[in-house]
Amino acid sequence: MRADRLVATLLLMQARGRVTAAELAEELEISVATARRDLEALSTAGIPVYPQPGRNGGWSLLGGARTDLSGLSATEAQALFLLVGPAASIAPDAKAALRKLVRALPETFRTEAEAAAEAVVIDPAGWGEHGKQRPSRVNELQTAVVKRRKVRLTYAGRRREQSERVVDPLGLVDKDDVWYLIAGTEKGQRTFRVDRIVAAEVTELPAERPDDFDLATEWARVVDEMEQNRSGLAATVLVRERHLWVMQDRLGRHCEVLGPGDEGWVRILVTAPTPLMIAQHLAGWGGLIEVLDPPSVQAELARLGGELVQRYGH
Repeated sequence: MRADRLVATLLLMQARGRVTAAELAEELEISVATARRDLEALSTAGIPVYPQPGRNGGWSLLGGARTDLSGLSATEAQALFLLVGPAASIAPDAKAALRKLVRALPETFRTEAEAAAEAVVIDPAGWGEHGKQRPSRVNELQTAVVKRRKVRLTYAGRRREQSERVVDPLGLVDKDDVWYLIAGTEKGQRTFRVDRIVAAEVTELPAERPDDFDLATEWARVVDEMEQNRSGLAATVLVRERHLWVMQDRLGRHCEVLGPGDEGWVRILVTAPTPLMIAQHLAGWGGLIEVLDPPSVQAELARLGGELVQRYGH
């Protein structure tokens, strides 16, 4: 039984009080036999769903029982559909599930929920590009995460040396079109770039998953750790106040405002692993900035400037 049908069925029963298999089939665009099997499966799973025979019978939740979703306020319903709606613009399955969920909402929520679902469209393609497809490897790994099966990976490291290992897949993250797999290994939790996975075989072995694992929390930790590794050196820089927002937009968390400088200037801290990398970030700013320290970054800027003068000075 599909999860979207399960949720939609429960919401319909809560909104209407009682439904027949035929009504459910019409709403969810499935056969009556499938609707009846779904209702029976819910009952078998321990949810208090019971049939009531007779002329006005049907299926209902015992005692008006309600799931967590039933307590949605109008604001919560809007928030839910604002999150789900964009996915429906690029995923046919999500669009179908969304349509069923809208139908299952209480009547008073439907208009605003539909408006929220249609408020945002995601277009993953840049100008002049065709729509980007999610890497096929991601689908395979996602199945392993959902079914909790160990995966045998052949992985290429930074130097392209290959190694094989069996991992417990815990979750997938899409960061700016680069996919990462977080997985448990013999040496602890690790993060793998999906585009470096040479081969992946989903096994029948059950994967282990820590009871307290939360993908969003773990990814935040990974990001913090990676950013700290990328911030090994700091340079104090003066930038024109009117250009500060551009610097912040380009460098993100690697640009920290220290305070005002002389009139029209702002003191900032720029971080990167090496003096050269900081200099590369700043070289294009020319006289719009001034590096106060360290001397190593100043020296790299001077060297880059000298190379440019030597090549283009004539």
